[in-house]
Amino acid sequence: MSERFQRRALIAIALAALAAGLSAWVLGRADLAAWIWGAGTVPVILGQAAAIARDLAAGRLGVDAIALVSMSAALALGETLAGIVVAVMYAGGNVLEDFAVARAERSLTALINRAPRTAHCRRGEAIIDIPVEEIAANDILLVRAGQVVPADGIILGPVAILDEAALTGEPIPLTRREGEIARSGTVNAGETFEMRATATAGESTYAGIIRMVNAAQTAKAPFIRLADRYALLLFPVTLGLAGLAWFLSGDPVRGLAVLVVATPCPLILAAPVAFIAGVAQAARRGILIKGGRPLEALARAHTVMFDKTGTLTVGGARLVAIETAPGESPDEVLRLAGSLEQASHHVVAAAIVDAALRKGVELQVPGAVAETMGSGIEGRIDGRLVRVGSHQLVNGQHRLEDWAVRALRRAAWRSALIVFVSVEGRTIGALLMGDELRRETPRAVQSLRTAGIARIVMLTGDRADAAETIGSALDLDAVLADRVPSDKVDAVQTEQRLNPTVMVGDGINDAPALAAASVGIAMGARGASASSEAAEVVILVDRLDRVSDAVVIAKRTHAVAMQSVVAGMAMSGVAMLLAGFGWLPPVAGALTQEAIDVAVILNALRALTPGYRAWRRAMPAARATGLRQDHERMERALNRLREIADALDDAEGEAAVSLIAEASELIQRHVVAHERADEATVFPELARFLASGHGLGAMSRAHREIIHLARLLSRLATGLVAEEADRYLVRDAQRVIESIEALVRIHNAQEEDIYEHAAAGRG
Repeated sequence: MSERFQRRALIAIALAALAAGLSAWVLGRADLAAWIWGAGTVPVILGQAAAIARDLAAGRLGVDAIALVSMSAALALGETLAGIVVAVMYAGGNVLEDFAVARAERSLTALINRAPRTAHCRRGEAIIDIPVEEIAANDILLVRAGQVVPADGIILGPVAILDEAALTGEPIPLTRREGEIARSGTVNAGETFEMRATATAGESTYAGIIRMVNAAQTAKAPFIRLADRYALLLFPVTLGLAGLAWFLSGDPVRGLAVLVVATPCPLILAAPVAFIAGVAQAARRGILIKGGRPLEALARAHTVMFDKTGTLTVGGARLVAIETAPGESPDEVLRLAGSLEQASHHVVAAAIVDAALRKGVELQVPGAVAETMGSGIEGRIDGRLVRVGSHQLVNGQHRLEDWAVRALRRAAWRSALIVFVSVEGRTIGALLMGDELRRETPRAVQSLRTAGIARIVMLTGDRADAAETIGSALDLDAVLADRVPSDKVDAVQTEQRLNPTVMVGDGINDAPALAAASVGIAMGARGASASSEAAEVVILVDRLDRVSDAVVIAKRTHAVAMQSVVAGMAMSGVAMLLAGFGWLPPVAGALTQEAIDVAVILNALRALTPGYRAWRRAMPAARATGLRQDHERMERALNRLREIADALDDAEGEAAVSLIAEASELIQRHVVAHERADEATVFPELARFLASGHGLGAMSRAHREIIHLARLLSRLATGLVAEEADRYLVRDAQRVIESIEALVRIHNAQEEDIYEHAAAGRG
């Protein structure tokens, strides 16, 4: 019989005995009632005696011993009603605690199931399948497209395209050459290649991740009940007061009354109930907290460490820019690339197709498709030969044009992957694919600072240049890049030696670090199930700002729990004095203690609420969502403005005039109209939900600046002819367009923070 089942059985027995005894007492059978109450108390006494014996054998003593003494003394003195009341309170407290501190199973099923069971091994001229356990060093292994590399080894073929996201978090597959290392756990994103194993499967990188998760989890100390911290002091004091009351009065029942009143239910109940309430409040925010220990640890957090890819950033390859040859249309480049990439299963292909669909580009079905895994794809669209892929595939040995050189340079400093597009052998454009910050990331980092987090660190397996760019944008305290899973564990442990540390991640490669931290928080909405299993807190919605919400909830919950403990024990102390002087008999004392417990529970349940703040009506969530969607609809116009600004690098004469006129018309129709509508209707509406209008005043200042810049561009574009469009005028127009585009993006992000604030009722 499991201990948890036993505890539930005991509370059921105690409640049934209390109810049956009360029924007998109402029917005038006081003798039967006393017998039923006593019989219901005995199983609880026996169960508690066994638990105390186990604790003593382990060198621990808890305040549960007071409950055991009081129940036993009540039966010995014939105060069976007091005994059963204490039994119900004690057994109920245990069940509440079980519920509060129950933690999700930490099975590594996801990690283990992902690992390959067999490997394709070369034996002479034959390829045979062998169990991965039989892989030996120097075995020649064949890794087919889409398969997981079964062991660490050296690549033998000319090239291998490896998706290393599971190990490093790097979202874009990397090209590895002959002689370079292929690590177990990575996925072959290209064509079949051969490798020479340098280690057995059990000694390889992926197996090491599983071992690190296990080791980090088993090294964690178990949750210690708040009550037990005070046991060594409370137990002798209680026995001393009970004995003194008996000695001075000569009445053993008076000593029993002290024991009954002193039953430490405020200690036993306060923390679990508050933690349950905190967990429930977190769940309403889409945050799964696996028990009381992580909630308590979150309340003490000093340092938060973030993975980059998929946590601070959106994760995966996203279209960040379209570069075009002079005279070519960005939409046409995206249409051709998206149409052709529909025939590919590559992760970058899926991102290109998704970008085309989100922009409303109409795609066509390609024909005569031929894919070179890891390099690109070609096929016919509208009867023309289209190639999409790497510089080598698309351009061959041809010298790059100036625009393409600039595109390569931009891709380099933006840490982006560049995908070229050609039609009938002529390169017409390039797509820059990269990772980008989540919309809510800056707000989430600032909220953590406000919540009392003193140090925020990025810990990533990605390249240093990409990581430093993100770290600088967020003003983080430190950036640790190029870290493999074992390095991440070392970094977390180093921080933990200084202060309580939280680790936030989403991938399989983050699982060991999540398990090693004081608290691991997994972005579970899109992240790997392995990281969710290794973490003690899982964010169930795709919102990074829920991390700061979890910290705030934990700190408030811990404060409420401590208040409940202190207040409950203070009231119990007063009741003990009253019982010692004979003013509270055992049954009245038990009922008084029950009243104290109810007060403690009600106070602990305050953790269900976000805490006091000046009452203010919240903006309807649907309205806030609608305002954010207005910004999303403006995104297309802003993207086009960026394209126009880039195109003005080379534009002259009529082409430049046309681009400047288009930009001015776009700004007037989409941007200026939006800002005027905000000023006229949205901001007055928002003011009703905010405590102060100062923030809206700053936003209005941005409106005026945007409209002023739009007016300047309109004056420049009106009546402009090709003869006037010299390089100085074009440069002025380009600067104004870039200023408006950048300012509007920042302004929209700030407005969305205000919408979020108003919708949460935090005015």
